[in-house]
Amino acid sequence: MATLGIDGTGQQLLRRLNPGPGGWQVGLATVATVGVALGLSALLIAVTGGSPTASTKALYQGSMATPAAWSTSLLYVAPLLLVAVGACVSARSGFFNIGQEGQVLIGALAGAWVGLRLAVPGPLLLVLVLLASVVGAGVWAGLSALMYRFRGVNVVVSTMLMTFLAQQLISFAVNTPWLLQESRLGRGTLSPQSNPVPENARLASLGEYPNLQLNGGLVLAVVVAVVLALVMARTRWGFRLKMVGLNPAAARHAGVRVGALGGIALAISGALAGLAGALLLTSPVGTNRLQPGMSLNIGWDGLLVALVARNNPLLAIPVAVLFGVLRAGGSFLAATGVPSFLVDVVKALLVLAFVAPPVVIGMLRRRRLADQPATPTTPTTPTAAVASPEPGDPSAPATPTASVPNPRGTAPEPADPGDAGTAGTKDAMEGRLA
Repeated sequence: MATLGIDGTGQQLLRRLNPGPGGWQVGLATVATVGVALGLSALLIAVTGGSPTASTKALYQGSMATPAAWSTSLLYVAPLLLVAVGACVSARSGFFNIGQEGQVLIGALAGAWVGLRLAVPGPLLLVLVLLASVVGAGVWAGLSALMYRFRGVNVVVSTMLMTFLAQQLISFAVNTPWLLQESRLGRGTLSPQSNPVPENARLASLGEYPNLQLNGGLVLAVVVAVVLALVMARTRWGFRLKMVGLNPAAARHAGVRVGALGGIALAISGALAGLAGALLLTSPVGTNRLQPGMSLNIGWDGLLVALVARNNPLLAIPVAVLFGVLRAGGSFLAATGVPSFLVDVVKALLVLAFVAPPVVIGMLRRRRLADQPATPTTPTTPTAAVASPEPGDPSAPATPTASVPNPRGTAPEPADPGDAGTAGTKDAMEGRLA
């Protein structure tokens, strides 16, 4: 039976991706690697027959040129930020959760079920949809913690494999009439999707097109990120979470329930991913229908946001904005003749540019310290001269003698009764006993 605390594979991955040393060297190296990543991106665009200048212009126009473009970018920021914050929580406890993509789908599935099955008036239905998404995805992620606790299944492997199971569940639900498949209208062909959720189960937005629109999901995501950052940095629970991630044995010795705390952290990570799925279902970023491909790789990109942000919830906010800009502007690249999948290549290069410098610098520092010769240390404590005792002195301590085994198995020879040293030692012991 495995003990739930730190998953070994996840801890090794996190140590390599998030090393300790920082400072101006890491900053300069990061700036240099980002420049190299952008240069390689431009080179790839040129090799595929596109224009780097036109592609950059199209990316800007689709994501930041107008208030409407900014509205689209911010719609993607909210679910990305929620997934990233959940990944930060699980990583702080020592787990490496990579099943956010499936947890997003499970959250959307639970929310769609409640939104389409319950006839609740007013905004209460929206609250129930969000809660159902949080609980459903949290329980789904908690299954990985239970598998690790009772069967020793690696958390990285179980969360990844459960993503494919979640995809199959969504496909089954939207293709089964008695579950969530859309209702037939006349003789039309049924599509593998659900009916749209009611209007009172959708998040409202501030502002109107073509002006800037701020959806309620963005406000919710930012509030969650700030609250969890404060909780992990300023509360006893956050300190215990960090203690479990750094040294579960020491945490257990200090009285921390390592198994319960690690399982709760993994469940919180899944719950926030499920909340991101609820935003995809209830916000204008999607069609407000449950569909097999509705996750849009939000789970994978949210995990990348957490890695670039070094598992810092507050730093994840600007990083999520960057990834939201890349997502919103990627659809405009097709007009310039550039394949849209190059946006994923650019994101991968940027992740490497932000993650690689501290790893490389940490390796160089450790190698430099290992190559330094050890300086010999000389004892500085003075030693006093000890006079050797006279032979036969009763006050002299007895010198221990090592016993030598007798290979022949014969009885040892009796001691000489006239031995002065033995007599002196005997007299000394009788005097002490008297």
